[in-house]
Formats: sequence, structure tokens, C-alpha cells
Amino acid sequence: TLQIVTPGSNTSLIQPGFSLLHFDSHVFYLGQKGWPKRSCPTGVFLLDLKNNDLKLRPTTFTNDSCYLPPLRHPAVCSFSASQGGEITQYLIHGGKTPNNEISHKLYIMTMVFTVNKRFSLCCTEKDLAGDVPEARYGHSMNVVFSRGKTAVVMFGGRSYMPLNQRTTENWNNVIDCEPLVYLIDLQFGCSTSFNLRELQDGLSFHVSLARNDTVYIFGGHSLGNNFRPPNVYKIKVDLPLGSPAVSCTVINSKLSFSSSIVTQTSPDEFVIVGGYESDSQKRLICSGVFLDDETIDIQEIETPDWTGEIKHSKTWFGADMGKGAVLFGIPVDNKHQSTDCSFFFYVLNFGDNDPALQ
Repeated sequence: TLQIVTPGSNTSLIQPGFSLLHFDSHVFYLGQKGWPKRSCPTGVFLLDLKNNDLKLRPTTFTNDSCYLPPLRHPAVCSFSASQGGEITQYLIHGGKTPNNEISHKLYIMTMVFTVNKRFSLCCTEKDLAGDVPEARYGHSMNVVFSRGKTAVVMFGGRSYMPLNQRTTENWNNVIDCEPLVYLIDLQFGCSTSFNLRELQDGLSFHVSLARNDTVYIFGGHSLGNNFRPPNVYKIKVDLPLGSPAVSCTVINSKLSFSSSIVTQTSPDEFVIVGGYESDSQKRLICSGVFLDDETIDIQEIETPDWTGEIKHSKTWFGADMGKGAVLFGIPVDNKHQSTDCSFFFYVLNFGDNDPALQ
């Protein structure tokens, strides 16, 4: 189902590149427009959606939290103590600040309950050693499980040119990051990079899914050759007692897209929606992704009944709300500009329940 929602308090802070973190029935908005104001100094908001009214409510951080800047297009992934377990943490890496600086930091976000069922967020910065990933945005992170251990797989993204190559004319030009796979041990903060011959081109704004010891990467855009590869990269991780091993298999999927959103509808089923087929063509079809222990199956599924505004809009953006729901935004044209908000917002729901959030 596709439902337009009415923008309420603080929704003028929503902008392309935002992220949503879902802890159980609570969904938090990260990546506000501009720097935080006194009304919400954390810059992270609770997404409140009731009766198709959308509001962003200020949230508090614990006293021992570090500062988390508003970040556009960071890599975000959930972390649970066991496979398929309840989400206990989110990892946030990279992204662009309101000053267009690109972050290199890794943050860990948890939700802490206090008395009277009140809650705060706790944000800590994690230092990495070894092959530390450079500052980047538009990349991906996923958690894998192997032999009773866990690790984080990071791949892709864009960064500014090296400082010794930057001039006044190209200061804001970005390039593909090296197509290295980073394996991060969160317990010890150690990062190891792997150069796989199957991954020759940099890639960003792709989709990534993890199951057990395997990450599937597909879609995305390569700046170097302005190309959206029609491949699925199956990255398998082995975590024995000694050195970890990473391998890659390339599967042709005939699907090429970038900036799409993925939402999970069941333990082994996902939906890919939104994004672009080319620089000037939105991707209006949806794909179902079905994973089992060894294979991935991608099928076209029923397309939502898009509104005329969505069909004719040149751009769109959004993020996964969890449980099969996606929040979309499209720009408001000048004829309809009657409010502070620059966007129309829609909730697209592939799940069984209405995404009423609080």
C-alpha cells in the first residue's frame, strides 16, 4: 500500500541522504538538514507516525554519549548479539556533515531504557586500528557470522580526491574509493582490507544484504566509468582461529540500479524499491529478493500504484522504516509550495501491519 502522509513538526529538517534506525517499534531519524538547534541538540529525532501524520520528536542522549554530527549517506547497519536476534545496536560509519566534510568515524548507537519506560540513546565512537577505511559516504556495512564469531564487512563509497591532488577548481570533486573489502573485528577494533580480483571498479549507492557468513552486493554506480553494473557480488567470509579469509563470486543479475532502498519483509525475503536506472530515469519497478543458505533469487514483484506526482518527479529519496515499510520523499514544485516543507512524503508498506510508530 502507498499512503501520502501529512508533514508535521520538524519535518522541514528531512533531506535526501537521511537514515532511519529501528529499535523494536521505535524508529529514529538521523541526518537532519543543517546543524542541530537548541530545540534538539542531539540532531536525532524519534519518528512519530500516527493517523498518517508525520512528526519528528527530539530525543535525548545519555550523559556519557559522544557528539554525533548530522550525517548524509553514511553506512548504517544493525547489530544483534545472535543471528536473527533482536537489534541491540546500530553501527554508523562515514557520511557527509552539513559543512560537506566527509567523516571517517565509526559510531555505535544503542537505546537505553530508564525509569518509567523512558529511553535515551547512547552514542559511542569506536577507534579502529590496522587497515583503517578512509573517510567516505555512499558505502555499505553488514554484519556476518562465521564459526561462532562476528565481523563487519564494509565496501564501496566515494571520497574527496587526495589532498595533494586537490585544487581550488576541483576541491569538491569526489572519486570512487578503492574497491577493497574491509573486515572489522568490533571486539578488538581491528580492520583488515582485502583486494579481490573480482572487484575491479569502485562502487557506491549500492544495496547490500547479509545472511550468515555471506554478503550480497548489487546495484550501485561506478563514478570512474559512469556505469551501473548488472552484477551480484557474493562475498563469503570465513573466520577460523587464524587469519580470516574472504572470497567473491560474481553472479549476473541483469538488474542495474543505484540509490535504491531495501526493506525486509520476512527472515529470508527482502524488497528493493526506488532508486534510478540511469542519471535521468527513476526505477519504478520493485524487486523481491529471496535468500537461502547458498543462493539468491531476484524476481520482479507487483509495482505499487504510484501517484502522478511520484511518476513525474525527477528525483526521490527515502529510507527503510523496518518491517517492510519505506518512507519516501519527493520535491514539492513551486505551484504547491504552501508550507515550510520542501517535500511530499509517502509511506510504502510491503508488510502485514500499518507502520504506526511512536
